This record gives sequence, C-alpha cells and structure tokens, in this order.
Amino acid sequence: MKLKGKRITIEDLKLEDVHEMVGWGKHENVLLDDYNFPFITDSDIKRWYNIKTKPFRNHYYSVRNENGILIGYFGIKDKRFILRNAYLGIVFDPNYLDRGYGTETFMRFLPYYFGKMKMLTLYLEVAEFNDRAYHLYQKVGFQKIAYYLDLFPNQNLDIRNPYFVEKRDAFVIEDGIIYQRIYRMKLTRRRFFSLLKDGEKDGFYT
Repeated sequence: MKLKGKRITIEDLKLEDVHEMVGWGKHENVLLDDYNFPFITDSDIKRWYNIKTKPFRNHYYSVRNENGILIGYFGIKDKRFILRNAYLGIVFDPNYLDRGYGTETFMRFLPYYFGKMKMLTLYLEVAEFNDRAYHLYQKVGFQKIAYYLDLFPNQNLDIRNPYFVEKRDAFVIEDGIIYQRIYRMKLTRRRFFSLLKDGEKDGFYT
C-alpha cells in the first residue's frame, strides 16, 4: 500500500524503516519520555518490529515527508473484522512536530481506512496532559467517549519538574504511585465523511 499526500507518503512499515528511528530526536518534555524511540541494537530493533507487526490484527505504516525522511509511523491495531473497527497508535519524530504533518497524515489515511478498508469506527487513546495530540485528534473529528486512570510509565518522575507541575491536574497520586488520566476517543465513518464534506466547503481540509 502506498498513499501520497501533498508532502507526505504513507507505506507499509519495513524493518529498515525502524533502523532510521534510532536517529530521531528526543522530547524535551519529560512527560513524553515514553514516546522516545528506546532501542539501538539490531536485535532490539528486530524484536520491536516483530512485536508490532506480527500479530494478525495489527498493521503498521511509515510516514515520510517531501524530502523522503522518515518522520513518523502509526499502527492500526486490534482490528475487529466483524465489527469493522480498530485502535490507532501514532508517533512522530519530535524534530518534525508542529509542522502540519500529523494533520496531513490523518487526512490522507482516514479516507483510505473508512473507504477502501470499509471500516466503520476508529478508536484511540491519549493522555490528558498531551495537549498537542489531543487537539490534533479533535481537529480531525475524534470525540472523547470515556476516560480512565492508568499507571504512569515513569514512577521515578520528579513531581517538582515544571512540566509535571504545569499538568498536575492530569495526574492522580495515591500511596506514592503516579497515575495518568487517559482519554478514549472515537471517530465513525459517518462523522468523518460528514466533516470532510463540510471542510471541503470552507477550505479546512484542502
């Protein structure tokens, strides 16, 4: 599969793509440390790739920009073929955030997902503190349907850190354990194509 947008190209994720992720930037925000690509050795990279791509109901894609640079990847996970739904996970190189690549990726892939793949619903989850991602998902049509508390990956986080202090309301600390609020969001085929039609009228998606 290959989808081309104005600036981005989406293709099936290959093992050689993952090797390029080793050179990605790192998030300055300590709350986003878990999104940094953690592996360096060939064996770890291959293991990561197999864990992501081998399950029958998962499919992963690479995102390259207009210069052919790998800037992100995303996965359609836990596909339920009878219900025609799945979960989305998406990660971008921190060096290429805030340039509109995320929006373009969604607006190129979602018509394929709801059209060619004939899926009915797409779900995703996002941490409440992750404003950039949350606003992007809202922008392309996702709606919040629920939230829950989840264990924060870094239990050694210094809670005096300015990034944590700024987003303190997005966390719960009980008995010394840090929990993060997670939003569950969804986008239906009907809603997406309705928004797409309206967006084309006012130039939002063009």
